[in-house]
Amino acid sequence: MASENSSVGSFRPDAAAEEDSLRWAALQRLPTYQRARKALLHGVAGELKEIDLQKLNVKETKELLNRVVKNAESNEEFLHKLKNRIDRVSLDLPTIEVRFQNLNVDAEAYLGKSASPTIFRYFIDLAQSAANCIHLYSTQKQQVSILSDVSGIIKPGRMTLLLGPPGSGKTTLLKALSGKLESNLRFSGIVTYNGHEMKEFVPQRTAAYISQYDIHVPLLTVRETLAFSARCQGVGTGYDMLTELLRREKQLNIKPDPYIDALMKASVLKGQKEDIVTEYILKILGLDICADTIVGNEMLRGISGGQKKRVTTGEMLVGPVNALFMDNISTGLDSSTTFQIVNCIRQSIHIFNKTAVISLLQPPPETFELFDDIILLSEGHIVYQGPREHVLEFFESMGFKCPERKGVADYLQEVTSRKDQRQYWKNHDIQYRYISADEFVEAFKSFQIGIAIEHELAIPFQKSNSHPAALTKTKYGATKKELMKACLSREVTLMKRSASLHIFKIIQLEISAIVVALVFAQARKQHDNIQDGLVKLGAIYFGLNSLTFTGFFELPLTIDKLPIFYKQRDSLFYPSWAFSLPSSILGIPVSFIEVALWVATTYYAIGFEPSFTRVLKQFFVYTLSGQMSYALFRCIAALSRDHVVANTGGCLGVLWLLIFGGFVLSHNNMQKWLSWGYWTSPLMYAQTALSINEFLGDNWNRVLNGSTESLGVSVLKSRGLFANPYWYWVCLVALIGFIILFNVISAVALAFFNEYGKSQTVIPHKKTENKEQSDMVGEEKDPLFEDTKPSSIRSKTDNMCKNSEVNRHTNQKMLLPFTPLCITFENVKYSVDIPNAMKIQGESSGRLELLKGVSGAFRPGILTALMGVSGAGKTTLLDVLSGRKNSGYIEGSIRISGFPKKQETFARVSGYCEQNDIHSPYVTVYESLIYSAWLRLPSEVDSKTLELFVEEIMELIELTPLRDSLVGFPNVNGLSIEQRKRLTIAVELVANPSIIFLDEPTSGLDARAAAIVMRTVRNTVDTGRTVVCTIHQPSIDIFESFDELILLTRGGEEIYVGPLGPQSCLLIKYFEEIHGVDSIRDGYNPAAWVLEMTTRTQEDILGIKFAEIYKKSDLFRRNEALIKELGEPHPDSQDLHFPSKYPHSYLTQFKACLWKQHKSYSRNTAYTAVRLVFSASMGLMFGAVFLGLGSKRNTKQDIFNSIGAMYIAINFMGSQGALTVQPVIITERTVYYRERAAGMYSALPHSFAQVAIEIPYTLLQVSLYALIVYAMMGYQWTATKFFLNFFFMYITILYFIYYGMMVISVSPNQATATILSGLFYAFWNLFTGFVIPRTRISVWLRWYSWICPVSWSLYGLVTSQFADIKTKVETGETVGEFINQYYGFRYQYLWMVTVALLGFTLLFILVFVYSAKFLNFQRR
Repeated sequence: MASENSSVGSFRPDAAAEEDSLRWAALQRLPTYQRARKALLHGVAGELKEIDLQKLNVKETKELLNRVVKNAESNEEFLHKLKNRIDRVSLDLPTIEVRFQNLNVDAEAYLGKSASPTIFRYFIDLAQSAANCIHLYSTQKQQVSILSDVSGIIKPGRMTLLLGPPGSGKTTLLKALSGKLESNLRFSGIVTYNGHEMKEFVPQRTAAYISQYDIHVPLLTVRETLAFSARCQGVGTGYDMLTELLRREKQLNIKPDPYIDALMKASVLKGQKEDIVTEYILKILGLDICADTIVGNEMLRGISGGQKKRVTTGEMLVGPVNALFMDNISTGLDSSTTFQIVNCIRQSIHIFNKTAVISLLQPPPETFELFDDIILLSEGHIVYQGPREHVLEFFESMGFKCPERKGVADYLQEVTSRKDQRQYWKNHDIQYRYISADEFVEAFKSFQIGIAIEHELAIPFQKSNSHPAALTKTKYGATKKELMKACLSREVTLMKRSASLHIFKIIQLEISAIVVALVFAQARKQHDNIQDGLVKLGAIYFGLNSLTFTGFFELPLTIDKLPIFYKQRDSLFYPSWAFSLPSSILGIPVSFIEVALWVATTYYAIGFEPSFTRVLKQFFVYTLSGQMSYALFRCIAALSRDHVVANTGGCLGVLWLLIFGGFVLSHNNMQKWLSWGYWTSPLMYAQTALSINEFLGDNWNRVLNGSTESLGVSVLKSRGLFANPYWYWVCLVALIGFIILFNVISAVALAFFNEYGKSQTVIPHKKTENKEQSDMVGEEKDPLFEDTKPSSIRSKTDNMCKNSEVNRHTNQKMLLPFTPLCITFENVKYSVDIPNAMKIQGESSGRLELLKGVSGAFRPGILTALMGVSGAGKTTLLDVLSGRKNSGYIEGSIRISGFPKKQETFARVSGYCEQNDIHSPYVTVYESLIYSAWLRLPSEVDSKTLELFVEEIMELIELTPLRDSLVGFPNVNGLSIEQRKRLTIAVELVANPSIIFLDEPTSGLDARAAAIVMRTVRNTVDTGRTVVCTIHQPSIDIFESFDELILLTRGGEEIYVGPLGPQSCLLIKYFEEIHGVDSIRDGYNPAAWVLEMTTRTQEDILGIKFAEIYKKSDLFRRNEALIKELGEPHPDSQDLHFPSKYPHSYLTQFKACLWKQHKSYSRNTAYTAVRLVFSASMGLMFGAVFLGLGSKRNTKQDIFNSIGAMYIAINFMGSQGALTVQPVIITERTVYYRERAAGMYSALPHSFAQVAIEIPYTLLQVSLYALIVYAMMGYQWTATKFFLNFFFMYITILYFIYYGMMVISVSPNQATATILSGLFYAFWNLFTGFVIPRTRISVWLRWYSWICPVSWSLYGLVTSQFADIKTKVETGETVGEFINQYYGFRYQYLWMVTVALLGFTLLFILVFVYSAKFLNFQRR
């Protein structure tokens, strides 16, 4: 009998062995279905026990995995065991060969500045799009080639590295090969998997595309994120493969390793697969240390950037795919972690013959050597595709040679670049000329590898050779029921994590209910006339309005989830309805609670019909109305996909509900041609059902004198409502129909719409391109060219003595005055409270220490590298030293040139390039730099010098071609990752700081861009500045451009602080002298070597702690002496002092901030242009609905209708302004936190600039609305009345906008702001004076009307139009007398109204300004 070695090596008696054999035989006799769910594992005493794998708990699952895969290093052994088991039964595994022939991808792009949005261009584009649809106008967009006629083969069992500079088409090629190409791109050519075209299978599930963008649910933990992905992707054909394996083993009488058997079975069983695979991926990606930490985002502290990148990779690795297309997966990772991850993938690819194409920006040499094949892209062409061993041979045949200490990957990305190619020209006897990408392509076709590929492509792949399980034909990885359960489970988790928001929403609704009960308490026993009925109708309307508005909460929540949804939808994790339906289901119990509290609080207090049946009927209508509103706002979110547009759409939606709901405007007074609006308003059905339920009750069953119908029927008919009882049930059915309709529309919109504002290509101006090309030509002839090449970062410094005149000319613009400063820090510790997720896992309460007594010194003219594995605390240390931490506990001493650090002055002399590239999205690159320099350079620097300095920095970091490009939103549009990174660095360099902190300045850059950035940094250091960089994957060139190194290990401890020495000799010597450490190989990257040698695994193998060795070393003592020396002030020195806190006066700060706000607002068409569209739409809608009503003053109903129009206009124009401004402030707030921390300005000028910029845009908005409405409604055309109407409307919209800004300034996020706004809107709505006049409110509550700004707005609008009218109504009193008697409005008090409204406006402004100054919701 064949058998594998057992995991238990101890000798056991023959009887025990015989018993084990009997147990195996018994297991083998079971049917395959049961055998796949059972395993035999060794118990505590060593005996085999039968285990039901479906009943394993999480702890047992981890123990099982740990027995087989102890760590990432043992992964290869585990995979070989799996493969050996499969090979022993001759079971073929599916493989995929990907071929692509004549692939062309084109995009449409606007030319140069025409791609920059403006309000004017927004409307022009709308007109052009409409004209283009009917073929009256041809588009101005230009065709841009992204990939041009590329062909090749991706072989199974081989690792392929995709190289190329940013913009060469790497991402597009990966998406094209994985079937994820955007629909707006023009695609031609053929892509086949095993000879099958993509329409013959489901490519999204056959292959996995791993994006370079890290988009995750911030509130989920790492483990939950991966487990959800595993549940959605399913097991594929894994279960079928397992059953076939078990069948063959039984047939051949083979007994497998019991632990391998148990693990294989558990990994394909529903309920266990997620846990096993998730734990396995967590282990091999090194995420097990943060598995129970939430992912987080820029406002919510979570895992590090490098860990997020690994989560993005792991999210797809948990799926059962056989082809991987991975886009820049090493961004933010250190070289040792990158090597470990790529090596684990390589093991899987080689052992199981899978297919993989991996794009990397700066692969270290050791990682580069893990790949079998190379694809090199340049300008949309494949320059080389083939074995890694032959790539240098090809370029040598073209006349280029890679230098000895140059990384091959870096060389390959530079050798096709016009600016870098010349330095690699090997044949100096022949004059160099630039070899273009087209020439390389033609040369490769005649190269031996190119000929072989072309010959192989000519022979079609035989479809019959494709494994039946290779290509996935099913659309989703699990059943619809399983997908629904997974999405529902995730939604429950998210609801628990955001429980405070839901509780807050319920509390604010209950407060509203209590206030409503008190306000309408006076009408509790009043059932005597129609006026009493109208008051009750107002109470019903207000309750309906309040419960409807609670659905607005769904808008920001849904839109925040959309980026994650689009990513997972495109990967076919689940159908769109599985995403939207859980929110609807979980909304039901929430709605039940909200309505139950509302009805319990208000029903008997207001005096509705005291019948339990009618209470239940009201409860059901309110509940359905709440569900309808949730569904409506989710539908609006799915259709609009943008916060600003959604808020506008949401306001229009509510406006439609209320105008046609039957209360504000009676059905009888509605224009006949607008009656369709009445029948399509869900609120009409809810209002009708609630009104019938109340007014057909016993309290309203008596007949008034002179009438033939009951009082209740008279009330219903007075407002044009239906009076037949069966309409209650008709309305219930209608509401259910609307709920279904809105949910269906949501699902359809989610299924077919893509992310809002997805990236568009921007082509630089022709003159910029020509200038760049002429610069390149000149560069080829420049004798200084050899001294400025990117591969020699130090060269410019080393050769400064040469051509001194040229160098002086080059550098004079950079050398602005500054004071060299050093920074010392001693025994710095940083800790945070233990996260709740870790407490749940059993961690004791207390603090988690992230930095453990770190000490060091940064000196002028010394470039210091801060290195360590992901999660070692590099960014944390920079945040602590730079003063950016605003949470946690900091201990230790930090001194600047011997004096204690004061954050106010330190911000003036320091710059911090953050890991996250945070910029205002609607300004250009050049404007971003001018703005930073304007506010951060001293006032003595004149504007001409400032502009020259900015131009110099742009040239140095090669941003000149992008000067007019909008920054845009990350992951959506605008600049690419590497362009944003260069902008981040430039924004700090233009500030001319003495101390610069750079957090991963080369992360996301290709080798050439990284060299450009580091050369700029090196030049900056050589001017005498103090510069510190955290760095993850430095090439040899980049690493050796540093002078000193601080090396941290996981846990925040130092293991080396000192100089590198020439070619890192001092660093190498230090570690090689430690007993057991292997010597570095010749030509190996010292940065990669030292990271590999100092991992926790290596410490365990060597039995040492590098941190302890360092603390006992001479180097540590020398550093202590240096810190002590530099920590004492020089006798002639003095502490940093500036005459003012900021470089410029408050007026200059205000002007600069207002300038940027003007630029941003003029281009933010989603906000500014949509506001104008909303105002015009609302004006036309009001004008049409209330056509001519302003001139009708003969009856009280005419007056009510006109005032109703004013009431609706105030509330919806105002709330729309308040809601749409909040996303704008949220977006700018993150930028504000960075800029304020950098000491650019005070909070006051920045906030006042945000206040000021709203004034002209609101003026334009109200002008558009007022002209339309005033004319169509037929108000009196006198100058006084028009301008009073205009003024009151203008000041109302303005204070609403400032109120929205105020609320968002005191809220951590938009969802909280929406709930908080809802509470105040409810009070304002109630006390406006329309729902219930002030004269009918209880005296002891009437005071709130005077502090309600909306009541003053209605006072001003109504009084200015009607309070002086002498026309008599049907009761004989004049309109002015009726207004005074019913509402309490008097014409002579208009001046007081004006003062009150200006006072409210000023109040909201001041609260906004001071909240921005004193509150900070960013947790770092």
